[in-house]
Amino acid sequence: METTIPTSHYHPYFKRYIDLVVEHPLKKALKLGMIECKRFYKSLPEDVWSYQYAEGKWTPKEILLHVIDTERVFSYRALQIARSNQVKLRGYDENLFAKNSNANNRTIKSLINEYMGVREATIALFKSFSEDILNKIGTADDKPLSVIAAGFIICGHELHHINIIKERYI
Repeated sequence: METTIPTSHYHPYFKRYIDLVVEHPLKKALKLGMIECKRFYKSLPEDVWSYQYAEGKWTPKEILLHVIDTERVFSYRALQIARSNQVKLRGYDENLFAKNSNANNRTIKSLINEYMGVREATIALFKSFSEDILNKIGTADDKPLSVIAAGFIICGHELHHINIIKERYI
């Protein structure tokens, strides 16, 4: 069953992420994404984790922590939109987050465990939302964002980065 999210629920930039995952309802997409992401990252050879395919590009450790950070940001956005009225949230600088992440000094296990903890919390959060709340729209970085779109962006964003690692790192 494909899910349809009106384009008024998100900025066109995010369509590339949403289109990767709307073949499932959101709660199923979050759960399947968790399984696939964990499986994928656990399958990466250890030497790949610190690899950069070009100067200034993130390592897979930095990419996974970026995925985790982005999930936290979009979960927070969903929570704010769900619980507030007329919410207007600021953007965030993913490059600054990556620079300050210390990801390359972390163990692979710690990164995967953090991902799993964050995803479990995200699943619990989105399970708590009613259909009306899922369709509530706020503003993030001066662009429209609904609660449900935030959830699908989380799911598609991680798949986008898995695809990049497959194409450029392994």
